[in-house]
Amino acid sequence: MRQITYSQAINEAIREEMRRDPNIVLLGQDIGSYGGTFGVYRDLFEEFGEERVRDGPLSEAATAGFGIGLAIAGMRAIVEIEFMDFSTLVLDAIVNQAAKMRYFYGGKLKVPVVIRTPAATKLGLGAQHSQSLEAWFMHSPGLRIAMPSTPRDAKGLLKTAIRQDDPVVFIEHVRLYASKGEVPEDEYLEPFGKARIVREGSDVTVVAVAMMVQEAMQAAEELQKEGISAELIDPRTLAPLDRETIVRSVEKTGRLIVTHEAYQTAGIGAEIGQIAQEGAFDYLVAPVKRVAGKDQPIPCGTLQEKVFPNRDRIIEAVRDLMAS
Repeated sequence: MRQITYSQAINEAIREEMRRDPNIVLLGQDIGSYGGTFGVYRDLFEEFGEERVRDGPLSEAATAGFGIGLAIAGMRAIVEIEFMDFSTLVLDAIVNQAAKMRYFYGGKLKVPVVIRTPAATKLGLGAQHSQSLEAWFMHSPGLRIAMPSTPRDAKGLLKTAIRQDDPVVFIEHVRLYASKGEVPEDEYLEPFGKARIVREGSDVTVVAVAMMVQEAMQAAEELQKEGISAELIDPRTLAPLDRETIVRSVEKTGRLIVTHEAYQTAGIGAEIGQIAQEGAFDYLVAPVKRVAGKDQPIPCGTLQEKVFPNRDRIIEAVRDLMAS
């Protein structure tokens, strides 16, 4: 099977869907001839023109509001927020409007809008360009949330997201854009709410989100040399979240670690830990551990290494669990 980058997979998904459906419009800053801040929209402006690839004003709130309005009017909008940190500027439009409109109108109104936004953690960009805020959106019923870690999942989940009639927050990781993986050339979709078991194991379950899937895989390979068998799960979508796969794995291993780059307090690790407590309490032989970002503003440059989780912290956490 061919290999393409995560960025190419996203570009390909959007291109195929725009060719399939003339009602899809792209909105964002610098997405026209420039091709997007990280080049994800490269060549789309040349193929589909300025009527369908629309450079918006320097106002995330205005762009998101415009996209939601188009969705309500019968179009399908894909809105790009250049950095996930800037999603703070569109929270009202997304969580207080788009997420609730189908409920306001008794299910008669559709809001097919995809909010694409990259998490730029570990790039040394400081406190206002380095956050991973997925937990904020998880706290908003009515939103679907995807956070893929591979090119194959990025393409398949984005195509599914674009065809949804509900608003979707699609979170990409900047450091994954250049990563390569196998992606089918034939048409395919990936389902929401179905986790991927990246690696089977018997001693400990590790649930890893986005970029941390790679770190956790490296950790699992190191731990295998010590005779510790780690099962690695990638949720792929956070809403809906595949609770059953997580619980089944914890029932098998008796131990759980959740790792993500977002702040630890009230992050997805807390939610997944509670899922394990509720669904597999009698099987747990040790407390659930979280390996996450520290609860502090993120520093610039190499100081960020003190804040974000990594492979070594996962290994240390697994060793602690195995000793308890």
